[in-house]
Amino acid sequence: MGIRTGAQYIQALKSRSPEIWLEGRRVTDVVNEPVFKQPIQEIAKLYDMQHDPQYQDSITHICKETGERVNNAFLHPTSYEEMMARSQLFEIYAKSTFGLMGRTPDFLNVVVTGMAHNGWFLDQYNPEWSVNIKNYYNYIRDNDLFLTHAIINPQNDRSKNSHGQKDVFTHLGAVEETPDGLVVRGAKMLATLAPITDEVIIYSFPGFAPGDERYALAFAVPVDTPGLKLICREPMQDGKRSQFDHPLASRFEEMDALLVFNDVLVPWDRVFLYNNVEAANLLYPKTGIAQQPAHQSGVRGYVKLAFATEVACKLADSIGVDGYLNVQNDLGELVQNVEVIRSLLRVAEYEYETTASGEVMPNAAALETIRGMLPKMYPRAIEVIQIIGAGGLLMSPTGNDFNAPEIRSEIDKYYLGREGVDSLERVKLFKLAWDLCGEAFGQRLVQYERYYTGDPIRKRAIFYNGYKRKAKFSMVDEALSVTHDFVADQPKLAK
Repeated sequence: MGIRTGAQYIQALKSRSPEIWLEGRRVTDVVNEPVFKQPIQEIAKLYDMQHDPQYQDSITHICKETGERVNNAFLHPTSYEEMMARSQLFEIYAKSTFGLMGRTPDFLNVVVTGMAHNGWFLDQYNPEWSVNIKNYYNYIRDNDLFLTHAIINPQNDRSKNSHGQKDVFTHLGAVEETPDGLVVRGAKMLATLAPITDEVIIYSFPGFAPGDERYALAFAVPVDTPGLKLICREPMQDGKRSQFDHPLASRFEEMDALLVFNDVLVPWDRVFLYNNVEAANLLYPKTGIAQQPAHQSGVRGYVKLAFATEVACKLADSIGVDGYLNVQNDLGELVQNVEVIRSLLRVAEYEYETTASGEVMPNAAALETIRGMLPKMYPRAIEVIQIIGAGGLLMSPTGNDFNAPEIRSEIDKYYLGREGVDSLERVKLFKLAWDLCGEAFGQRLVQYERYYTGDPIRKRAIFYNGYKRKAKFSMVDEALSVTHDFVADQPKLAK
């Protein structure tokens, strides 16, 4: 089939009946559920862009195997040009959502592409796993599917590994093998956008220990697989707010869900890894499923930070405070942060690496530096918006107030901005800013960025330890070389 349209994506959602729980009730019509309705439309727009002449050649290509047009997320880059074709897709999708939707379809399709084209790693443990992931890649590519994933264990007793939990199936693990497949039980989080996706793929971060064999899993199933339950977090908006009053929260709410597997049968041809701690711990570094998606998340993070910075600048300009030195200092800091991330992306792309198998990957150190800096830079941008907007962020009228003749003159008078900025423009800017920096929607975006790839302190420590193993510190040795003769010339101390 190749690339889908937005209408085909929505029709696929209508054809399934996943078990979705939201605020204590089961959702039976996901397409018309108020909380999901507008986010579905935003994802549908991405699918429609694949057919738009303005974007088609920038975000899709003709598949050599099938002759069909497919999304660039399914490109296996073996050249700089192919890597940049994917980068262009990432940026176009990110700009369409202002970087606020972290799990657009391109993200996990890149993950599966990476796993499928590094089947040599799985071949070392079980050749069937390699065949399975390659077939799955072909399936989601040819049907243009939208995936969610859940790779984190629930936060229970974090002082113990999975096999040490009070209930052995608190964390998702294998129950038994059957002729038809593997039965699994337990929970995983944080499945972003799960209610409005086609399938879920499960895999895990490194960190398995002996005794965790049953939890060493990688597989994929449709979201409406019997026994799979999606328990949604509390919504950040009710789906009924006007786009005037909440221009971001009304459109880009990414629902997160806990996935509960109640003896779910995973067909053997959907199992990519099982019962092997070593393979599970090496899956990330050996298949590129950390590095390649980091390119997507880096581009998206850059767009998101640039958007927040634009909001801060426009907010300051609307009330004329960007003439003050302290405000200029804060805004200059944000602009320079955007430039730092943009520069790191260009370094990652131009200083690309080619693996032994011929796969082209953006430079790992540059991407990991982005991952280390965004968790600080994005919250700082939000803080600057809060400081600039101050009490004005708490005082915006509603869209209905503008339509009330009895108070319209007061609204126009007292919500006026600097010269040239009328009340409507000023209020719209302040509402946009409040959605981003004050609403639950915006605070979720901050928390999301802080912990996008896990504990930022742990990640930075891992980065340093890797650096230390490779670094020779030759400049220090050279600087100290002049002291060698000095010590040699000194008389030895008597013992």
